[in-house]
Amino acid sequence: MTREEKATVIKDLTATLGDNTTIYLADISGLNATDTSNLRRACFKANVSLSVVKNTLLAKAMEASDKDFGELPELLKGNTSIMLSEVANAPAKVIQNFRKKSQKPVLKGAYIEEAIYVGDDKIDALSDIKSKEEMVGEIIGLLQSPAKNVISALKSSGGKLAGILKTLSEK
Repeated sequence: MTREEKATVIKDLTATLGDNTTIYLADISGLNATDTSNLRRACFKANVSLSVVKNTLLAKAMEASDKDFGELPELLKGNTSIMLSEVANAPAKVIQNFRKKSQKPVLKGAYIEEAIYVGDDKIDALSDIKSKEEMVGEIIGLLQSPAKNVISALKSSGGKLAGILKTLSEK
């Protein structure tokens, strides 16, 4: 690869890193061709972009990026694939589901909305992260709950009061 090609790849990777808020680094070495194809298929179904990158080029792209990747450049050893997604927990769920059949992929680290997660032991926490839509739904439910309680209390109290008045008027 010539210097110009490397510069182009670094520029493209820097733009990709800048455009995405959910970036996972995983080790998929040791997977045979069939398993790799199955992993790519699972990523495609979950709207996760999976690509294998050269560690040195990715490290330079991380340096050139405006984002602070913390310890992630230090993890770029061995085989590294990058998983990009719009949903924060999608790559973690793909990894978890794929691991039911295989030992790989192994999570090296993740960058999610300026938070950095290092190590494969964080996979459970990452898969439990709620998406933006789920959080909005929960907040709306929490905001509606007190109003529903007040309205139902007023309705039931009004019904009780009407029943008491009716009973008293009949006596």
